[in-house]
Amino acid sequence: MNPPVKRDLAAYLGIAESDIDPFLRSRADLRGVMPAYIGPADRCVTHADGSHIDEWGVTRRPVSYGSGHYDEIFHYPLADITDAAQLDDVTFPSPDWYDYSSLHALIDEANRDAERAIILFGANPFERAWAMRGLETMLADLIVEKEIAHGILERATDFFVEYITRSLEEARGKIDIVFTADDIGGQEGLLLSLPLWEEMFKPYHARLNQVIHSFGAKVMYHSDGAIMDVLEGLVDMGIDILEALQFNARGMDPVAMKNRVGDKISFHGGISVQSTLPFGTPEDVEREVRERIEVLGRGGGYICAPSHTIQAGTPVENVVAFLKAAGRF
Repeated sequence: MNPPVKRDLAAYLGIAESDIDPFLRSRADLRGVMPAYIGPADRCVTHADGSHIDEWGVTRRPVSYGSGHYDEIFHYPLADITDAAQLDDVTFPSPDWYDYSSLHALIDEANRDAERAIILFGANPFERAWAMRGLETMLADLIVEKEIAHGILERATDFFVEYITRSLEEARGKIDIVFTADDIGGQEGLLLSLPLWEEMFKPYHARLNQVIHSFGAKVMYHSDGAIMDVLEGLVDMGIDILEALQFNARGMDPVAMKNRVGDKISFHGGISVQSTLPFGTPEDVEREVRERIEVLGRGGGYICAPSHTIQAGTPVENVVAFLKAAGRF
């Protein structure tokens, strides 16, 4: 939930704002963990003006939407790269920049009051690549500068492979799921052709998923948007859980999705943050929760959740209806 929604929910429940995150966590079966960052001081730092530079060298600054803000990219460190050889001079993140032993305390805390499914965040090679390069430029690179595109994607994947390996080795079986992502769908369809996805993205994720499975962990993969055309390809590259489920996007159909791949993977999400939660009634929310569970959960294989972050302006009554219905059904 975005902070304004949390504030509204705390007020509705009559509890302190500081208690809302523990309240929500107590009702979630999944809990995310990440090893502590111990890398260079000029990365992962927030400046006085509110801007933040991450470990990839990408700088974001807060942009208001009224009752809160999003952190939007305003500096792409690889925007001016014109030759793949220049990537050799770029400081990409190092797996050595993390304290993997910190995972133990996080996992113990997550399981303190009940056993949770522990999720490690995560790996998203394409999203990291375009955040460094610029989305429009990176999409063009996939066609006209493939050497640059592969150079960035390969380096990002190398980092994630080692980061995930060290995390899972340190956790010694206590991490159940690794969260991976790369948004490949828009509201109307895929962001790129299916053959181009097969060529440019699928091999990197297949490599990641093979590493994750070698430790006995499951792969949760996130993509927003209209992705029905790539369902079988996602299964083939080794995902275990498909996350987000934006059924407001063109062609997205929960019945067809369950029928096509529901015997091979599980699903997470699907309660609409585009329509039902912000604009429906509590009865609409309850109906959608019930339908998602009946369809996607048929025979098992569904984790009930919103299709993304619940946005500011969502009626608090709908949030409460979602929480109650998820438990009831």
